[in-house]
Amino acid sequence: MALHQFIKRSLEIIFCLVLLPVSLAVGICIALAILLDTGRPIFFSQRRVGWKGRSFRLYKFRTLTSVESVPDSEREYMRSYVRGELNADEDFIFQPYDDSRTTRLGRFLRDSGLDELPQLWNVLRGEMSLVGPRPHVPWEVDEYLDHHHRRHEVRPGITGLAQVRGRSNIPFERAVRYDLDYIDNRSIWLDLQIVFETLGQALGSNRDSDRRDETDGVVGAQVSSSREN
Repeated sequence: MALHQFIKRSLEIIFCLVLLPVSLAVGICIALAILLDTGRPIFFSQRRVGWKGRSFRLYKFRTLTSVESVPDSEREYMRSYVRGELNADEDFIFQPYDDSRTTRLGRFLRDSGLDELPQLWNVLRGEMSLVGPRPHVPWEVDEYLDHHHRRHEVRPGITGLAQVRGRSNIPFERAVRYDLDYIDNRSIWLDLQIVFETLGQALGSNRDSDRRDETDGVVGAQVSSSREN
């Protein structure tokens, strides 16, 4: 696994550097579009828990009309989801925030996955990987059972097996199972499969990413992003 980590990390750095001119050009265009559409802030950042339980700040393009903290009632709702106390088919179980606050541009960014583009910076810094379990916010991690912490054995990813195999309304325990399956069977080939499936879903507007985004808790499942994973 050490060899896999070395090869994967090397390929990711090369990938990010090769894409740097294009990603910078696209990023500048998106930043200007957000500025003209709804003004500042352009970016959303949030504290997440990653590899070996280390805390880091994740970045995204802002997609909501405002950046607010999650009310205590919604935090408790999502804590209950992590604890497995909610049924997966309950209404709005994975999106307790007001979706009407998503901007028109933000909807496009989310559907295309371009809102995640700033996370290439997290990858270059070694805080994230292109593929891996989506990182959660600290107060969600506080509700983890012992085996849930295995998610921190690898760097968190911009996309992952749970994102391409799961649905946004699956139980938390099943989403964790996808993440642990990835950890136990990870390989460069599996990473490539997940990347290509993610691109296919994004191009088909069938993207299921977590939506913690501009609030500080989970708004999408992790088969997704904590809202602006």
